Amino acid sequence: MSVRTVAVLTAGGLAPCLSSAVGGLIERYTRLAPDVRIIGYLDGYAGLLTGRSIEVTQEVRAHAGRLHDFGGSPLGNSRVKLTNAADPERRELVAPGADPLRVAAEQLVADGVDVLHTIGGDDTSTTAADPATHLAEHGHHMRVVGLPKTIDNDIVPIRQSPGARTAAEQGALFARNIIAEHSSNPRMLIVHEVMGRHSGWLTAETARRYRSDPATRSFVPGLGNDPRRWDVHAVYVPEVDIDLEGEGRRLGVIMDEIGCVNVFVAEGAGVDDIVASLESAGREVPRDAFGHVQLDRVNPGEYLASTFADRIGAEKSKVWKSGYFARSAAPNDEDLALIGRCADPAVSAALGTGSGVVGRDVERGDELRVIEFDRVAGGRAFDPTVDWFAHLLDDIGQTR
Repeated sequence: MSVRTVAVLTAGGLAPCLSSAVGGLIERYTRLAPDVRIIGYLDGYAGLLTGRSIEVTQEVRAHAGRLHDFGGSPLGNSRVKLTNAADPERRELVAPGADPLRVAAEQLVADGVDVLHTIGGDDTSTTAADPATHLAEHGHHMRVVGLPKTIDNDIVPIRQSPGARTAAEQGALFARNIIAEHSSNPRMLIVHEVMGRHSGWLTAETARRYRSDPATRSFVPGLGNDPRRWDVHAVYVPEVDIDLEGEGRRLGVIMDEIGCVNVFVAEGAGVDDIVASLESAGREVPRDAFGHVQLDRVNPGEYLASTFADRIGAEKSKVWKSGYFARSAAPNDEDLALIGRCADPAVSAALGTGSGVVGRDVERGDELRVIEFDRVAGGRAFDPTVDWFAHLLDDIGQTR
């Protein structure tokens, strides 16, 4: 298949890799196939449905490397599911009664797109495969090559998603400041809520990275500058049930000893119990276009804070959410290297070998390859038995 026009879009929530991935793709095409036309759809699938795109000019190509220094996405994002017709129609992205899948496919044909690069999570990648399948059924073949993106690091079967390590690093930086709030009130409970709907990887990795910082600092315990007050006292992830009674007793002892408790919790931890409680009480649980519970409306962190505050005798409790701070950062060196390693096979696949999502395939010996769409899914659970997390829990005295 001859490649004349390539389109790029970013979709879903932000992650510290979107801008850099866009820049990396442009750089690779400029080097390997400089005559290929590149366009970017604005605001993800919303721009594709409404025909809003921008041309990658020679000036943009010359300065694409600058995008590695930024967070966010230069093209803009949105959450749109093409197979959920009611959602795009409600948002006036398609005419009443129109099939979004067909609208997207027709726009791709009108724009002459031979290759569509998506940068997003599992929903973004599998959604991109839908118009490609639709087009193939009507005799028009288009490749779709995705780059993974999720700060949760929960895409099946991808070992490591670009942007996730940066998010953990930034969450640790956020925690370094907000944990100083332990000194703002006697018997203070601080809950650091970290993004992570199904997977606790980001919460666990954020806690691990945070704890490496106090270990390098010198304290003045005689004046109350006690390293125990700067530590993490509990880490809760969706993959492990929370023993409210047992943890309440354990954290209560810590509160009595040092006058504060610092908890890291994934926003998805305990959600099933909260949702079940709300629904049994006859309350409607808000969900997005993909059917996901809207966690910001359910507020697991607040639920946990209020539950523990009573059990441990906290005089004051506060929930701090690092997700938006962490996900909007520019990529660190670890992620820049990973983005670069993913961009090369993405462009090679687009120019010659086929469709899929680029990543280290855990089911193929961690080989960096273009993974088949029918094997890509979300919600890969974090393994709480891995040595480094087990050691972390043992070190803070949390039962596992």
